[in-house]
Amino acid sequence: MGRTYKQLSLDDRCKIARLSANGGSVGQIAAALDRPPSTISRELRRNRGRQVGYKPSYAQQQTRARRWKGSRLERDASLRREVLAGLSRGWSPEQVAGRLARERGRRVISCESIYRFIYAQITRTTDFTWRRYLPRGKSKRG
Repeated sequence: MGRTYKQLSLDDRCKIARLSANGGSVGQIAAALDRPPSTISRELRRNRGRQVGYKPSYAQQQTRARRWKGSRLERDASLRREVLAGLSRGWSPEQVAGRLARERGRRVISCESIYRFIYAQITRTTDFTWRRYLPRGKSKRG
């Protein structure tokens, strides 16, 4: 039987803040919320301010900010256009990533991110024309 993990809710964070402000130990807070003590200590350590202490609303914002928001090529249309333009010229993802890094003076995107984006498009849309952007035109890795 596998373990399941339920994310901390804003109510849980409010209880953590209240119990912590009242001087409760990590073990006592964990017992009150029926959570492992490591979850509580990690939550307090990650989201505690130096001057204000633990704030549930700030902790909730930080949790949302840490969540994965999708591929950079899915989020950034201008970068996606640049990458696809390079790939359509016949460049490999390694060449595209290297060219962007050289033009901008810093690493912009990795070739692995480009490969993952293309393979995700093939899987998601079942449109195998995305293969033409790959060096060998294979629709599966390996």
